[in-house]
Amino acid sequence: MALIEQRLGKPRKIGRTNILDRGLGLKQLQMQLETSSDFIDVIKLGWGTSLVTPNLKAKIDLIKSFDIEPCLGGTLFEYCYLTKKIDEYIEFLKSNELTLIEISDGTITIPQNEKNEIISRFAKEFTVLSEVGSKDDKVIVSPSKWVGQIKSELNAGAQGIILEGRESGTAGLYRGDGEIRMGLVEEVMESGVDIDKLIFEAPKKAHQVFLIKQYGPDVNMGNILYDDVISLETLRLGIRADTLSTIHKI
Repeated sequence: MALIEQRLGKPRKIGRTNILDRGLGLKQLQMQLETSSDFIDVIKLGWGTSLVTPNLKAKIDLIKSFDIEPCLGGTLFEYCYLTKKIDEYIEFLKSNELTLIEISDGTITIPQNEKNEIISRFAKEFTVLSEVGSKDDKVIVSPSKWVGQIKSELNAGAQGIILEGRESGTAGLYRGDGEIRMGLVEEVMESGVDIDKLIFEAPKKAHQVFLIKQYGPDVNMGNILYDDVISLETLRLGIRADTLSTIHKI
């Protein structure tokens, strides 16, 4: 008899763990994936790192070989939008055989109608994750506007919505000191949006523990670092002190 029942294997529709890759080399990546690939669903090559990665295709192929979906950072999309290189961006995606993309406007401003049109355009050829929220911790977006954007972008064709938290956990869902914006999270969760469509950026352990305690072990999380993958999986399984009594109802 096994000591604990493992979570559902890949491909997972719930309890997905999305990693933020900040420029790991091939050998380092190989070592990380040999240990933790079973618990990783998506690896996002952060920001514009894909444009300065000399072995990009080899890295993408390595990620795929472990049954993980590669994705490029939303900031790269924003750069291409800002510089009017959307067509070139599409060709770049295709040339690297990428099918999962992120569309965001956390640093720049894109009118909602235009963002929806872009999502719909990309959704014809790619699986789209769109991101809601600002990367500027001084920009406060009302919960009702978050909810409106989430619903609008899902209707436009996004398969999932990333809730901004930055890699630092100090913007979007969080205040500058890392505190969770409880009113915002509660309004989003009470809006009727399917939680399985939401990906909470949760780079810090405190954020991960909160989400698991509030919404269960199968909440989707993003911006997880490689070194935290196994730690997060133990939190999901309730074999770490922070979630032991929550998961196992002690």
